[in-house]
Amino acid sequence: MATRHFLTLLDLSPEELRYLIQRAISIKNGLKTHGPTYTPFANRTLAMIFEKSSTRTRVSFETAMAQFGGHALFLSPRDTQLGRGEPIEDTARVLAEMVDAVMIRTFSHAGLEAYAAASTVPVINALTDDYHPCQLLADIMTWTELRGGVKGRTAVWIGDGNNMCHSWINAARQFDFQLRICCPEGYEPRRDILDAAGDRVTLFRDPREAVTGADLVTTDVWASMGQEEEQSKREAAFADLQVSEALLDLARDDVLFLHCLPAHRGEEISETLLDDPRAVVWQEAGNRLHAQKALLEFLLIGRVDG
Repeated sequence: MATRHFLTLLDLSPEELRYLIQRAISIKNGLKTHGPTYTPFANRTLAMIFEKSSTRTRVSFETAMAQFGGHALFLSPRDTQLGRGEPIEDTARVLAEMVDAVMIRTFSHAGLEAYAAASTVPVINALTDDYHPCQLLADIMTWTELRGGVKGRTAVWIGDGNNMCHSWINAARQFDFQLRICCPEGYEPRRDILDAAGDRVTLFRDPREAVTGADLVTTDVWASMGQEEEQSKREAAFADLQVSEALLDLARDDVLFLHCLPAHRGEEISETLLDDPRAVVWQEAGNRLHAQKALLEFLLIGRVDG
């Protein structure tokens, strides 16, 4: 089987993505019923390269490999020759001789693409400045678990046109739902990503208008990693875009609220929003484990029945 990478949601077909969501749900149900008895990765190793800090990403990938019977190696720039200037392509070629897959959490998406181009083992994007596709697998999994198929439904993104927003745009294309993006002027998503989605995506400025009648609402912090110096400026620009219980009241009665976490209570969300039963962020966070198990299995083994 030719090496497959997962750098954005567009690297898999819509049908393959739907398979992954259902497979993730099946893996989760099996773990609940039987415990971690399914171990297809005996003697397999995942290299995890982290240039950005992480809680959910590291724990979910490391746990996934352990529960599947394999092993995960944590590599930071200060622990590898990348931190001393080794070309990224050389690191890719070396690791491909020793490990079965590589997960990278980094800044530059172009750097990730260069790494994948030189790698003969699967490479997974665990976050770049442009995309966060693994989070979207968990998000769509959560939405599917709780509300069934997402095709034709309406999701709302409120906040910055950042890497999460870009991945939500790709998700709207691949899973065939409508996405409303509500952001301040000057903070829109990249035009090429937006244009590629066509009429599946609509821009709004008024959050009340955006969420009216929506099936799902989601947001992210106003200043992502590496943007901390813009915090004050962004707080002013996004001040009217806080997601609160009252804002959710304008959506459908069965609306769900997602957040990729960590959340800044009192900023992009109200102080008590995560206590609202419509907020399913803990299930969403936990689903990172199961969605990434399904992804790793697909990239290393292929489709599995059951």
